Amino acid sequence: MDRFAIAAVLREIGALLELQGGNPFKARAYERGARALEAFNGDLDALVGGRRLTSLPGVGAALAATIAEVHETGRSEQLDRLRRQLPPGVLELSQVPHLTLPRIRALHQALGVSSVAELKAAAEAGRVRGVKGFGPKTEEKVLAGIREFETRGQAVLLYEAEREGQALLEYVRALPGVQQADLAGALRRRTEVVDRLVVAVATADPATAVDRFARYPQSVAVIERDLTGATARLAAGLIAQVQTAPRSAYPALLHELTGSEAHRARLAQRAKELGLALDRRGVTRLATRRRRPVKSEADIYRHLELPDMPPELREDVGEIEAALAGELPPDLVEEADIQGLVHCHTVYSDGRHTVEEMARAAEAMGMKYITITDHSPTPSYAGGLSLDRLQRQWEDIDRAQEKVKVRLLRGTESDILADGSLDYPDAILEKMDVVIASIHNRYKMNEDQMTRRVVTALQNPLFKVWGHALGRYVQSRPPIAVRVEEVLDAAAESRVAVEVNGDPHRLDMEPRWQREARRRGIRFVISTDAHSTHELRNVRYGVSMARRGWLRKGEVLNTLGVEEFRRAVRPS
Repeated sequence: MDRFAIAAVLREIGALLELQGGNPFKARAYERGARALEAFNGDLDALVGGRRLTSLPGVGAALAATIAEVHETGRSEQLDRLRRQLPPGVLELSQVPHLTLPRIRALHQALGVSSVAELKAAAEAGRVRGVKGFGPKTEEKVLAGIREFETRGQAVLLYEAEREGQALLEYVRALPGVQQADLAGALRRRTEVVDRLVVAVATADPATAVDRFARYPQSVAVIERDLTGATARLAAGLIAQVQTAPRSAYPALLHELTGSEAHRARLAQRAKELGLALDRRGVTRLATRRRRPVKSEADIYRHLELPDMPPELREDVGEIEAALAGELPPDLVEEADIQGLVHCHTVYSDGRHTVEEMARAAEAMGMKYITITDHSPTPSYAGGLSLDRLQRQWEDIDRAQEKVKVRLLRGTESDILADGSLDYPDAILEKMDVVIASIHNRYKMNEDQMTRRVVTALQNPLFKVWGHALGRYVQSRPPIAVRVEEVLDAAAESRVAVEVNGDPHRLDMEPRWQREARRRGIRFVISTDAHSTHELRNVRYGVSMARRGWLRKGEVLNTLGVEEFRRAVRPS
């Protein structure tokens, strides 16, 4: 069995263990093993034969034994046992809201239900209400849950969707007859959350591509299927969709599958105004029914007399009006533009690696500088630095600097207190290379109080970076209650840059407020908020959000060289 099929077995074992109420850490270990296999590009036969599976990240001896068993025999005794203990189709049925394991057992015992399609048929026929523990209201809830299951995937964070999407894309690209394949949809637009993976495929044999996609190992149910595409639900809860086209129509298909529905509707209206028609096959002159040549997505915008629009801009948030007015930013910031990593924590506060380890990791990424910005005293839960410990950290930074070429800049993430003051004295802050000012407590202050708090902090005459500005955690904590435009007005009059936080759980501030900030001439920093060497890679998610906020290279301070950056952000 190939690594994708084995990963599917591991994922099913983990999911069934979780449904059974087993040890959640053990269940997650199987998920980690599945991801490690999907990411492995080497010789799996050699790895198994050489008993080196434990060299994969997160794979211990027990998991290695399971992988070897499945690789050599095509089956897993543990999976077979779990399948015997649980009702058939339990993984698919468990994706329906309100369907618990006891209810699934009851439905299977009474009606023989083993799939969502069978459950839907039984509910529509009124047979579910007759099952013990159910009734007419519960039956209606089941039908509502099925409708939700059929139409919506489980929304996950960008980095999780990216991981699932890359595995799917690699699988699709390896299918027979696939000439080209790319991820599209919300993932290509780099939205904060994604509930559907979309893959555009160029092929001369769509039937084979669709058939093989329908057998994707991570799929738990095929929802729709026709001659040119299919939609499935994955074990992770996401919806996965594949659409095919001949190579000649591929650019138009990729474009069609990428933009938001509202963006596509605006383009269709623009086409109509120009006497054209736009669809997934390309651009057609209505008067003559002749197709315009489309060899790239840029050709579509050219035919519509618009500049090319990167995927991150295709949301219908004013990009078409800006393009027509000649105001669409032509040079969005790119990851290659970033010269320094900002907002990095070490073991001095709540980071997992030393100053030297963080510096070496930044150097390995080709960076010119890194800011060491551990927490200030107030967040004691995060190991905030007293003045004595801050002095020891500075001495450690000096020692590390002697060992690396990347420049180490001294900084802090200083807490914005309830009254708007910062929790290091100005005399200390003035000695820093960079000060990030952030809120870490008292999130539930009312709008008036919070607005006063933030405005006061931003009006501090020391230059500062407003860190993870609105304090949100995507999907789990809403932004602080604050009059954002009033605060941005204060920021525009003060010595402030706004952070675009690359932590995939934060991604703050959100793109719409970035656009408001840039209208006021405010400058930005794209940060990592890294607490480990691995998290230094968060910069890529910060860049994604900055592009969605229409930020240009020249508006982002850490695209500057080290001395220019130091001069731009120096607190004193």
